Amino acid sequence: MKLGMTFEGGASRTLFSCGVADAFLEEGLLPDYFIGVSAGIAYGMSYLSKQKGRNLRLAREYMARKEYQGVRHLLNKEKKTFYNIEYVFGEIPNRLLPIDYEAFAAFPGKVVAVVTNIRTGKAEYLEVPRDNTSYDVVVASCSLPVLFPPVKIGKKYYLDGGLADSIPYKQAIKEGCDKNIVVLTRERGYVKKAEQAAKISSLLYKKYPKVGQALKERPAKYNECMRELLGLEREGKVFVIAPDDIQNVGRTENDPAVLERIYEQGYLKAKEQMEALRRYLST
Repeated sequence: MKLGMTFEGGASRTLFSCGVADAFLEEGLLPDYFIGVSAGIAYGMSYLSKQKGRNLRLAREYMARKEYQGVRHLLNKEKKTFYNIEYVFGEIPNRLLPIDYEAFAAFPGKVVAVVTNIRTGKAEYLEVPRDNTSYDVVVASCSLPVLFPPVKIGKKYYLDGGLADSIPYKQAIKEGCDKNIVVLTRERGYVKKAEQAAKISSLLYKKYPKVGQALKERPAKYNECMRELLGLEREGKVFVIAPDDIQNVGRTENDPAVLERIYEQGYLKAKEQMEALRRYLST
């Protein structure tokens, strides 16, 4: 058996996935192949380095700080990003709340982040470096239009992977995973609609029409992906964990109490489904 695990993005909503991941760590459950989008890969690193509780502490102690996020950073001509990249992806994981890079490097499976190529509008699947020398791949996967500038990796520029492949479980299947766990940050009945931000983003990236097309097509592609995924779940081919009610938490939510409630929901949901998950993995 080759176990694949897919974490959807969703910025602050991904605290639900952090609760799920900590429940998995208590059960000694780790995948052979991990693929994440946006915050799904950023928070997933703590899971793969077996640092139970690290993401919850991040939510409690750091996400509400002015150094972490805010319009002030977006309007800063040197930063031009809602999230303070040097603080979020540099100072916190390297000094204030360190990721155990030795443990992360020792994880024997493959770790992949989804990014969107701004010229093609297509998803690309990049392996995540196992040390602290560069966080460009993870930042690129998180780089939502407007909130982040594009990230250069090699000779290409990338944006958030969710623009092209929001729930990349098909890539895990393509990589040979015959058992797949998919952790969502939206309810099963959620239907994505066109966002006003997509129009702004299309104007912002008018030099890159394929990105504009990807933004325009994203709701329909997301909804079709969800229909296919839930169909596979009914057939017993994948195992899905999703929140019952994400409580309208927005992607930039930073209230520690709200984030902890979402985390607890994920933790309890994973525990609730653990027996069924064990059966799925054993058949």
